[in-house]
Formats: sequence, C-alpha cells, structure tokens
Amino acid sequence: MQNQTEKKMTNHQLTINGKQEGLMTGVDSVIAFAQNRIALTLTDGAKVFVAGIGLKITAFSKTDGTFRAVGLVTGVSYGSKSFTAKIFK
Repeated sequence: MQNQTEKKMTNHQLTINGKQEGLMTGVDSVIAFAQNRIALTLTDGAKVFVAGIGLKITAFSKTDGTFRAVGLVTGVSYGSKSFTAKIFK
C-alpha cells in the first residue's frame, strides 16, 4: 500500500531538439528563470533544472502543463540543486 504522504508520480515528457529547444509536459510551475538556468516544478512536486546559455521561455501553460524554452541547453537535472543527473554535455 502506498504511503499517504507520498505524492503520486505522474508522467512527464522532456524533448531536447538539437540542444536549441526544450519542450516539456507535466509542468506545474516555473520557480525561477534566468538566461543560464530555469527551475520548474512538475505536477507530482518533483523539481527539474534546465541549464544553458541564452535561455528564453517562449511558452508555458499551467492549464495543460506544457513548457517550451529556446537557447543552448547544456544540461538537465532532477531533484535538488545539489543533485545533478546530467543527460548530456
């Protein structure tokens, strides 16, 4: 039986197109953004950090959970700021 304090994991999808564009579904909110880092909260409460150069948010819909940013994407990490699980360099 699942612990009542555990948040239900929901699906999300992350697509990086040529390191120049990031698309994500399952996004609840944008916590913070700058040209070199974007912090997001997913609908299940997990945190996602996108690192890059010249990042710019071009779309975000809280209603359907979609997010889009352009710029040079250099890494993505899940969890806290101290935890890094880079997908690519």
